[in-house]
Amino acid sequence: MRFPLYFLTIFFLCIIARTPLCSCNDTILECLNNHSNPSHPISSAIYTPNNSSFSLVLREYLRNLRFNESNTKKPLFIVTPTHISHIQLSILCANKHDLQMKIRSGGHDFEGVSYVSDVPFFILDMFNFRSINVSIEDETAWIEVGATSGEVYYLIANKSNVHGFPAGVCTTIGMGGHIGGGGYGNMMRKYGLTVDNVIDAKLIDVKGNLLDRKSMGEDLFWAITGGGAYSFGVVLSYKIKLVRVPPKVTVFRVTRTYDQNLTNIVYRHQRVSNHLDNNLFIRLTLGVANKTISATFNSLFLGDSKTLLSTMNESFPELGLNQEDCTEMAWIESVLFYTNFPAKTPLGTLLNRQPQGLNYIKIKSDYLQTPMPKECIEFIFKKMVELERVALAFNPYGGSMAEIPSTAKPFPHRSGNIAMIQYAISWLDEGEKATERNLGLIRQLYEHMNPFVSENPRAAFLNYRDLDLGIKHNNNGPQSYSKGMEYGLKYFKENFDRLVKIKSKVDPQNFFRNEQNISIFPQPS
Repeated sequence: MRFPLYFLTIFFLCIIARTPLCSCNDTILECLNNHSNPSHPISSAIYTPNNSSFSLVLREYLRNLRFNESNTKKPLFIVTPTHISHIQLSILCANKHDLQMKIRSGGHDFEGVSYVSDVPFFILDMFNFRSINVSIEDETAWIEVGATSGEVYYLIANKSNVHGFPAGVCTTIGMGGHIGGGGYGNMMRKYGLTVDNVIDAKLIDVKGNLLDRKSMGEDLFWAITGGGAYSFGVVLSYKIKLVRVPPKVTVFRVTRTYDQNLTNIVYRHQRVSNHLDNNLFIRLTLGVANKTISATFNSLFLGDSKTLLSTMNESFPELGLNQEDCTEMAWIESVLFYTNFPAKTPLGTLLNRQPQGLNYIKIKSDYLQTPMPKECIEFIFKKMVELERVALAFNPYGGSMAEIPSTAKPFPHRSGNIAMIQYAISWLDEGEKATERNLGLIRQLYEHMNPFVSENPRAAFLNYRDLDLGIKHNNNGPQSYSKGMEYGLKYFKENFDRLVKIKSKVDPQNFFRNEQNISIFPQPS
């Protein structure tokens, strides 16, 4: 890591002690500048609307055009810390001035809560904290929260062709939000979720203390590995455990249309995909083109093509997979394949922090627990053709991930689930009417799926944040806990109250908050 842990905390807090935040009349910007560490002034890390680079910095990690409209409320300013003292001071001054702080690492927050708000706020943008230190000797790496998954994958592969990490297939996500929400990828059936492979962390709490796993305690460490770390503090970095991958893996991407026995193929996928060899992950994506439903099967197999074909012929012959459908390649090349980059794309492309394109986006999620009968699959096909624009992706569970207890991490959706379902719609038309029309389409399909997914609660995945599940407008009001339950039980089920207990202990005034943060227990009147 770039900073000695306790020395910096003590040094910075001593500076604050000598120059207390005692002025009742200073603005927050004056607070930040007046108490800045002289060796690392914060002024160069602050962007206000008067700064010519303000809009550029704001848009640099804005990944959803829904939140780049002219009427979207903008932050009062942006802090782009390059030193730990910038983060500590931002927390202390914002706390003093009761100003909401939004924490952004990569911007892949589908509801934009890391960079928009209905109340006055500023952004703490962590993109400068993106160092990655890989140690093949002990098979670990320290990764700062602003690093992207593509950067992490590239630097691991640069040191070893038999190591990888089980995280998301999108290569431009910031690792802070990804790990904080649980994280998953196409190796989860073999190695579990992203958070199942995190072994340490460094976090700044509401008092400005810099903590690691030992000093923060197991409860707080548990909470920030899947419970939404933004509710508990500012995470600087995570220590991850690397996993072994074979020198060659096998991938395939095949498409089947409705006329190619698609109903039976989807029916079979729901019955076998979570029971296949743990080395095999097959994502099923349904979409509509020219008024016809079609499906794409995207797969990663941690083994050779001969073994893969034997497994598929035995367990999933309906797909009709052939040798020519399969390609053997290095694991790092499979990352590019899965992200739909063309063949022979240079590996250095993984270091590109910008997505391949920007759209207006809405995402929702569900959990499939019982295979859908064929007539129900047809029922959904018909509705998708009617709506035309909404895609469904089925991400199979099972394997090692499902063998881990549901309370081991805040993420509770382990055994009992066949697949996590992702609903997605994207568009390029500007304006409120286009947004409402497309939001209406995805909500229709979501309601149409109600009879076939989990219930009591109808569960959801935190990394696919969905404000339709509930919003807390008055974060510290008397209804805060009950409003937080509306979405909290869907994301965390039986783990919700433990998260609330930890939140109430480490951040009793609810400084770290957003529209869907973990609640605190009701305060005595």
